[in-house]
Amino acid sequence: MKRLSGLTPIVTALALVGCAKPKPPPPPTVIVAKPLRTNLVDWDDYVGRFEAINSVDVRPRVTGYLQSIGFKDGQIVHKGQVLFTIDPRPYQAALTQAHGQAQHALAALNNAKVELERAKSLLAAHAIPEQQYETRLATEQQAEADLTSARGAEQTAALNVSFTRVTAPLSGRISDRRVAPGNLVTQDSTVLTNITDLDPIRFTFDGAEALYLKYEREAQAGRRKPSRTFPNPVEIRLQDETDYVIKGRMDFVDNALDPNSGTIRGRALVPNPGYILTPGMFGHLRLLGSGTYVGLLVPDDAVVSQQSDQIVYVVGADRKVAQRKVTTGPLVNGLRAVRAGLNPDDLVVIDGLQRAKVGVKVVAKAGRVSPPDPGAAPNPADLAPPPASATFADRAR
Repeated sequence: MKRLSGLTPIVTALALVGCAKPKPPPPPTVIVAKPLRTNLVDWDDYVGRFEAINSVDVRPRVTGYLQSIGFKDGQIVHKGQVLFTIDPRPYQAALTQAHGQAQHALAALNNAKVELERAKSLLAAHAIPEQQYETRLATEQQAEADLTSARGAEQTAALNVSFTRVTAPLSGRISDRRVAPGNLVTQDSTVLTNITDLDPIRFTFDGAEALYLKYEREAQAGRRKPSRTFPNPVEIRLQDETDYVIKGRMDFVDNALDPNSGTIRGRALVPNPGYILTPGMFGHLRLLGSGTYVGLLVPDDAVVSQQSDQIVYVVGADRKVAQRKVTTGPLVNGLRAVRAGLNPDDLVVIDGLQRAKVGVKVVAKAGRVSPPDPGAAPNPADLAPPPASATFADRAR
């Protein structure tokens, strides 16, 4: 009994310890920040390619043996520059012959005129019958017609001589020669080379029907110049560029949509004084998609997708987490634009989303929403919208 009485205090102490409530875990810590408020402008982005305004296959206008070439493959040529020379000797001989025939016809005409004048005098003196006078009149008219025909043949021969010098029909970059000297080239058949003009150059693209309707609605509402009354400015960047440094203007929108793809063809005109842009080159064109408006920006990682909804988590005055359904816009320098569902003074959870549970109190530490370092590598998702078209935003300038 003494032994049991000695254990009583120990058992009582253990019982009291077992009845004590465990301490609750500390509230989770999250980083919160107010959305970045700034002026934004929406741009519609299109993928397209450059095309020459004019592209000409150079063909000979006479048949003959190629004598010489007056250019280097791929160089810039100017309108009227001699590109090829075809052996002119056969055509020069034909010109000489045609000139002789014209002179012969001229002499025959002069003789016919003299005979006609003599016939007039004799007819007035009743020395010849009227039929003889009419015969000499017809002879003079025939000689005049022969002279006209001979001079036409002489002009044709002169043109053929000039056509032995094949000149550039326009200024631009020439392709390589397709025929070597000494080969026979055929009139209007043999392709000697190709020339494309480069300044200015066109940029063609296909736009979605939804974007076309948006432009027309805005034009009707007076918020945009009508899409067919140019110039609407455009900006273009090449595949290896991150900035839209090439400037141009819209100059054409097609008159019908493609029923197969649901897109409409557009075209911009771009100055190209340095001939850097080449037909066939791809690029991204952006066309002004809206006026300036005030937008809210949050980190793209702060937006959570729940089925078809976009959600952000906010911390209220009671330190409890709540969720907001938002309408998002495009990316702006790595940040996501929020069009609706968020207030400028809301504290958005930008870090610790995995610890943010709706209705749970948290420890909110202040953070800051700021765009990424301008010197950092660009986000490929920002630089490569879908192949047809996409809308993105930029800070208003």
